Amino acid sequence: MSAAVDGHSIDGHSFDGELLLRGEPGFEAARIDRIFNRRLSARTPAAVLRAASEQDVVNGVRLAREHGWKVAVRSGGHSWAQWSVRDDALVIDLGGLKEIAYDEATGIVTASPAVKGGSELGPYLAERGRFFVGGHCPTVGIGGFLLQGGQGWNARGWGWAAEYVEAIDVVTASGELVRADATQNTDLYWAARGSGPGFFGVVTRFHLRTRPHPGHLAHTVQAFALEDFDEVMTWLHETHATIADTVEIVALTMTDPLISATPVLLVTGVAMVDAEAQADAALAPFRDNPALDRALLSVDAQPTTFEAERAQQVRANPEGHRWVVDNAWLSGTAEEVVPAMRRAYTTLPNEKAFTIWFSMAPLRELPDMAFSVQSEIYLASYVLWEDPAEDDQHRAWLDRAMADLEPVTVGQYLGDSDLSHRQLRFLSDESWERLGRIRAERDPDGLFVGYLAGPEGAANANHWA
Repeated sequence: MSAAVDGHSIDGHSFDGELLLRGEPGFEAARIDRIFNRRLSARTPAAVLRAASEQDVVNGVRLAREHGWKVAVRSGGHSWAQWSVRDDALVIDLGGLKEIAYDEATGIVTASPAVKGGSELGPYLAERGRFFVGGHCPTVGIGGFLLQGGQGWNARGWGWAAEYVEAIDVVTASGELVRADATQNTDLYWAARGSGPGFFGVVTRFHLRTRPHPGHLAHTVQAFALEDFDEVMTWLHETHATIADTVEIVALTMTDPLISATPVLLVTGVAMVDAEAQADAALAPFRDNPALDRALLSVDAQPTTFEAERAQQVRANPEGHRWVVDNAWLSGTAEEVVPAMRRAYTTLPNEKAFTIWFSMAPLRELPDMAFSVQSEIYLASYVLWEDPAEDDQHRAWLDRAMADLEPVTVGQYLGDSDLSHRQLRFLSDESWERLGRIRAERDPDGLFVGYLAGPEGAANANHWA
């Protein structure tokens, strides 16, 4: 069998893009193309289709079925576990689809899955006075981000990005292109908002509600020595639910040479409002931090921009690094949660690693969608390095940090997980059962690869339970 390249056909299927079979020149580059985590997997697909059109996706799904291949999908390539790199599958790479279109009458933006939420979609909408609650890291594609639920800007106040999905265009396991929304193909619409890599279709286009662009952004930043961790985080744990829901609240430990040569605890609030006075009022509670007189740095309600905030995210998430990442939804009293977090916060394994605490309080009721596990506090640790000889030591540190959290862990968020290494609950029991029923109907032959979760598959349960 020969490959279809640059518009040629194979076995009756024509492609505008490029199909590369295992072993052919260019295949290895295509296998890992746009993969962010450079701790690269050795998994080897059967072929990679660099789709250049929506019809390529349709033809790719049909070709895979004919040849007995499973189908994996790559949108932005940012999944830490490299879900799109799957043994003996056809990888449909959507990087060549870059549609963005905005309808002024409805406020709906249409975008392809590989469109980067921060560096591409964000500026496009800002020029039109609109905003979408995309991911914080600007280079993340919207496809995997939205399928996992989408923990975007000010999720505690504005909701999950998946809640803004009005419709999807999706190629099903039968090779048909359909529209799914609240009135048609509602099962696919429900599953696409939260099932992540377990989704059994290829989304080719998202139709997204947008918001008016905030008129004023301001941030408060307070830096503390790690000796103040217990006091500061206890105060934040007891306070964050009372802060206005126009404020995104994050506490993180990282090494910032401009502040200190050693890691510091940063407490941050970003007010996303319409006027300076609103920001000042919304950020006022941070002035009651009991350790404020010991702060190494204190910035109070200073104007900022999404461009500046995104630039900081790029610095914290550099290209070309090896990564291990894990996370947990936490619940409990300050006396229970703060000590459990201590290792993750006060013993970072290198100067590039960081741990974040993200407020979701007070919790909002979720709409009817697959995404269904959250709690008041989200914690994730990100470890990055360059030397392969350091792989084992960094994985071991992260495993110990996550083990400490188990007594106060509810579950995890798919976006920062690797189910092949550690299994946690990510959907409610009801949603998990419902997803299984829809999968059995929509993809009875298991054409789509599903979750990368070891030989037994995804358990949707905390592994210690």
